[in-house]
Amino acid sequence: MVGVVAAMWLIELVDAASGGSLDALGIHARTVEGLWQIFTAPWLHVGFAHLISNTIPLLVLGWLVLMDSTRSWLVSGLIITVCSGLLAWLASPAGSVTLGASGIVFGWLALLLVKGIFTRDAGDIVLAVIVLFIYGGVLWGVLPRGGGISWQAHLGGAIGGVLAAWWLTRAERARRAERRRVIPSRL
Repeated sequence: MVGVVAAMWLIELVDAASGGSLDALGIHARTVEGLWQIFTAPWLHVGFAHLISNTIPLLVLGWLVLMDSTRSWLVSGLIITVCSGLLAWLASPAGSVTLGASGIVFGWLALLLVKGIFTRDAGDIVLAVIVLFIYGGVLWGVLPRGGGISWQAHLGGAIGGVLAAWWLTRAERARRAERRRVIPSRL
């Protein structure tokens, strides 16, 4: 996670030195070229203040997902990036450009909040309560509001986080269902 965030800082340094030229690689709403930009937009930010606001939550939430496994981190990152980017691409105002990793932050937050519902694991539920206590206030960011903040990317990321949690826990749910079938009834 430190490497990912360091790469974002390096990219923002290059962007600042080039007068913001990399910002053109953000998601251009409802344009053909905007579709591939779904994968570049999370790496870009509209200045250092924007990057600073994403850095700590990205590090913390990404690290918590990474603690589960590299596979969980990669799969969830891909699902969240696509969902966040697609909703930003589809629902943002025409002519707008969406940048930043906050869709991924919202996705990992949602994943950590709902994973315990799918796994029914006490550790996952306790982690969800802790994460909700620390980061729960940012959930308002999925609602439409002004100020140039992409609620579309936030909402898409949160949806992607729920989908990723569902996808990543399917084997655990299947094992739990199998255990219920195998337990013999007592007479």
